[in-house]
Amino acid sequence: MIDVNRCFRHLGYTGSTEPTLDNLRELQNTFLMKVPFENLDIHLGREISLSPESIYRKIVLTERGGFCYECNILFRHLINALGFQAEYLSARMLSGTTVGPEYDHMVLLVNIGHDYLVDVGNGQSCREPLRIDGTNQALSEGLTYRAGTHGEDYALYYKQPDAAWTPRYLFTLTPRERSEFSDMCQYHQRSPDSIFTKHRLATIATTEGRITLTDMQLSITHGTEVQESVLSSDSEYNEVLEHYFGIKTTDGCF
Repeated sequence: MIDVNRCFRHLGYTGSTEPTLDNLRELQNTFLMKVPFENLDIHLGREISLSPESIYRKIVLTERGGFCYECNILFRHLINALGFQAEYLSARMLSGTTVGPEYDHMVLLVNIGHDYLVDVGNGQSCREPLRIDGTNQALSEGLTYRAGTHGEDYALYYKQPDAAWTPRYLFTLTPRERSEFSDMCQYHQRSPDSIFTKHRLATIATTEGRITLTDMQLSITHGTEVQESVLSSDSEYNEVLEHYFGIKTTDGCF
């Protein structure tokens, strides 16, 4: 079972729980600034489960983070328990002109009078709900985001100031079952071609910007300023994980 009140205590959320757009926006932002996007279990050889109970234990009870499937599964269960109507959608990440496969990424569709794209599992990305008809925009970490059509699909778009809109990922509005993401979840844990098997990653949003740890490289963004450093030891790596991401380790294990 997922204890909603225990989730709120972990997130530090003390706001209203009524299923409104304002509360969804606050919950999404709170989640992103508390729960790191991280793939450390993959590099520890630990199986990542799509079971909501397993994800709840990992993120809430042991104060870890997760990658897209884990974060969005937990968030969907949390907001549905509050009376929101959220469904899983399959998204395909874009890298230049290369489009990822179906179920490459998981996002949420939340209906509050209108359909909104919600995503708490994509690292540096939009921090609030976006109308899928493109009628609202959001600014985050110097980028502007909107959702909208892309041929026969939909896309999350982003742009830098004075630049053109660029699609970050594509998605359709077909509701998906959690089990449909299992094969791609396994791929991202095992394939040498997956970005998640190539690098250890932890990143978290802050009020000033973002903190990211990629292998031994630490990047701290405050507005337009970026401080970068290279860690010198495993003990320093563990100290950084605990200090910035709240992830406690003992001899490299959690």
